[in-house]
Amino acid sequence: MWYVIIDESMKILKANITIDISNGEPQMVEKHRSEWTIENKKKANFDNVARKDILYKILDKSMLSKIKTCITAKEFWEKLTQLCEDNDQTKENKLIVAIQKFDNVKMKPGEIMSEFDERFSNIVCELTTLGKSYSNHKIALK
Repeated sequence: MWYVIIDESMKILKANITIDISNGEPQMVEKHRSEWTIENKKKANFDNVARKDILYKILDKSMLSKIKTCITAKEFWEKLTQLCEDNDQTKENKLIVAIQKFDNVKMKPGEIMSEFDERFSNIVCELTTLGKSYSNHKIALK
């Protein structure tokens, strides 16, 4: 299954019997869907399984919205790699945004304390991941 993420969607092929074999190996052409066996259908579905059942389940809503236009698992993976690679500029931008979130965090109307605490903890965790930490005193005051 990893093949469809790294390389591309699987193509279901068959030997082309209308062309002479010159080098000892038959030329391969794509099989028409009506010729697919049950095994061929399973292979062809790997892309959907990889993309929907595996990759979609591990992403949060914000990341998912950035890659939802990708059609194949390979496109999906390349976009994720591009979004998650941290060069210095990207890391600095993420840090600035996270600091702004921390500075501006407030309870939303109708939000219960446990929801706010979870949201706030995620912001603090994000900052820590990006190399910024606050003292327990400052976090408690916030």
